[in-house]
Amino acid sequence: MKKRIIFLNRTLLIVCIVFAGSAVSAQMKSSQTKSSEAKSSMVKENAPGQESNIWDIFYNRRSVRKFKSDVIPEADIRKVIDAARMAPTSGNQQPWKFLVIRDKKLINDMMEGCVKQSLVRYQNNSSETQGQYEERVRNTLSSGYFSAPVFIVILTDNNSKYPDYNHWDGPLAAGYLMLAARALGYGTVFITDAIPESVTKEALKIPDTYTRVCITPLGIPFEWPATPPKRELNEMISFDKL
Repeated sequence: MKKRIIFLNRTLLIVCIVFAGSAVSAQMKSSQTKSSEAKSSMVKENAPGQESNIWDIFYNRRSVRKFKSDVIPEADIRKVIDAARMAPTSGNQQPWKFLVIRDKKLINDMMEGCVKQSLVRYQNNSSETQGQYEERVRNTLSSGYFSAPVFIVILTDNNSKYPDYNHWDGPLAAGYLMLAARALGYGTVFITDAIPESVTKEALKIPDTYTRVCITPLGIPFEWPATPPKRELNEMISFDKL
């Protein structure tokens, strides 16, 4: 009789342990699910130079407008541009030219060109003097776009085999470049009017035989911007008819 009671007690203890373990496991899974949902809107970071999964790249690329001053290894710059040159192109004409700017004087010349152009928009009836306005613009630029250690000007050759198609080929290369940069943990942003083409043409002595697609800073983000709201896929996709 004693042996039977001992056996029953042991059986009951094992059942309790199993149920307790199941409860703990369920609680952990619930906690992990909540944690996963909380992180879904956060950008997944990877260390500079460390490659990441291709789907992470698509979902975590962001337009970055403030950078750390860390030097970017030339090998990484070359790797990013090497990926960009693999973009699709009309008749395989490959009309691209990638102008890499690392010289701080040239970067500063571009910034000063932007400041000069912004003064055209200064209004005399403004609440600040022209000097105050100029200082504000310069501080905004130097702490923003121009905090990057590298700029890449993406150009197309007007004398390419099919120049009428350059305006399609150019952005494709830019898109590849920005995804490749993100794959290595670097930030970029597609800039057109914030740094006008006329400013880059003058500061960088770009010949008329080239047309600028865009210019992008390249660097380690001061912080990765949060994911902006995105429209649902079902709003954008149609099968067979619109």
